Formats: sequence, structure tokens, C-alpha cells
Amino acid sequence: MNWSKVPLRACFATLSLGCLGLVAVGMELQTLLRLAPCPLCIFQRLLYIVIGLIGLAGFIWPAGRMLWAVLAGGLGLLGTGVAGYQTWMQAFPHLAPECSFTNPNAIERLVDWLGMAWSSMFLATGFCASRDWELFGLSMANWSVLIFAGIVVYAALLFRQKH
Repeated sequence: MNWSKVPLRACFATLSLGCLGLVAVGMELQTLLRLAPCPLCIFQRLLYIVIGLIGLAGFIWPAGRMLWAVLAGGLGLLGTGVAGYQTWMQAFPHLAPECSFTNPNAIERLVDWLGMAWSSMFLATGFCASRDWELFGLSMANWSVLIFAGIVVYAALLFRQKH
């Protein structure tokens, strides 16, 4: 595919719809399967929402392409790290300090605050080391690592794209 022929606004719309669509699918799976998201799951959900809003900003103001791409890529890297840490927790639950059993860190405090403000979207009730749902042998955290890494690559392509 010739990347330079794709309209910039369409690229940002794809990023936005993809991230916000992931949140919608996650919320629906949570409801249908009665899944209990953990603090790291909720933080990843928040990152997808913010990256989706950045994509929307890029759609509305494509002239700020480089800024939007850097922000999306940076948040994608952060998401890759958080999802990677949760993947490690799920692989080695006996070594992992479980979320909410120690003094809350900054992520847990943010998630708690968001959960009180909008419980249907951000209330964390699960355990980070649990693998409650899998698709093709991969947990949601595993899939999230791959998706966030894909967002980083996509953001790099957006950064390099010419008008």
C-alpha cells in the first residue's frame, strides 16, 4: 500500500475509531462475560480512550500531525509497558505483588478516583494476575501488548507521513 496516498485525516480517524472501538468491545465483553477488570486493565482502557481522543484531534486538526503522532506513540509505549507488566504478572502470579494489596501506586490512585467518578466505565474490581478471558491462548493483557505496540508503529508512520 502506498501510505502517502492515504488522506491524513482518514489515518487519524482510523486511530480514533480503532481505539474507541476497542474500549466499546472491552466494555461489552466485561458485561456479557461478567469480567472483573483490575486497576491495570482500567488504566489501559483509559490510555485507549486518550489515544482515541488524540486521533480525533488529529482528524479535526491534521496540521498538528507531528504533535498528535508523538503523543499517541508515547502513550502507546506507556500502554505497552503497562500491558507487558500485567502479562508478566499473569505469567508469574507467585512472584507478582497483586494490585490493591499494597500501598496504592499512582495508577491505582487514579483508577480509584475515576472509579468513584464513573463506576460503570472505570471501577476496578478484579485482580491483575487473573486470566479470566482468552482468545487463541492469549489473555486480554497479551492482546493489549500487541495492540499498543501496533499503535506505536502506526504513530511512527503518521509522524513520517507527508502532507
